Amino acid sequence: MSAEAPAGTEPRTPLSRDRVLRAAVDIADKGGIASLTMRRLGETVGAEAMSLYYHVANKEALLDGVADVMIAEIVDAVADIPAPPDAAAWKGVMRSRILTAREVLLRHPWAPGVLQSRTAASPAVLSYIDTTLGIMVAGGFTYDQAHHAMHALGSRAFGFAQELFNPAGDPGEEPHPEVLAGIASQFPHLAAMIVDAVHNTPENTLGWCDDQTEFEFGLDLLLNGLDGMRPS
Repeated sequence: MSAEAPAGTEPRTPLSRDRVLRAAVDIADKGGIASLTMRRLGETVGAEAMSLYYHVANKEALLDGVADVMIAEIVDAVADIPAPPDAAAWKGVMRSRILTAREVLLRHPWAPGVLQSRTAASPAVLSYIDTTLGIMVAGGFTYDQAHHAMHALGSRAFGFAQELFNPAGDPGEEPHPEVLAGIASQFPHLAAMIVDAVHNTPENTLGWCDDQTEFEFGLDLLLNGLDGMRPS
């Protein structure tokens, strides 16, 4: 005779690595990556520390897993984008894939920081890169050219741009007047650019200068330049 749950209670969902990682993503979505702690995660899934550590050994292992969840979400999102019908179509397909990846990250604005912090490429990341390279090779690029192209694209291949610096704090935040005055006293051109380039559209911004317009400008500049490298 099987045991039944007490009346008025629901059976507990078994703990799994996928459930732990999905809960971690939900915590980060609601409060940012700083809110994701092992204690908070344990409370969210209703598990003791020993049970949690069976699935994620420590905070770094947790972030590795969360990064893989993000890559998996990107892979699922780009899955419906058809392969290039001919070599000349590589650029449009690549652009669509990268902007689709960006749409995923805009739903998880904390994710670029996690992806940048990982020191080793997981099988999920390597698979995404392999598919990206396949599109370039189908477009007529040599592997040597594709290698250079991936370095040039950098983080843009995953839908975000790695910022050089962030003088304004959070995306869309105006530079503090005192900070800006201090910059202007030594670096007038830099200060003038900062004033001119502040972006106040947090819904499509992943960094101080990584808003959609800037991202697409840089992406198109790279893709157009790379397209000119293909054999005629």
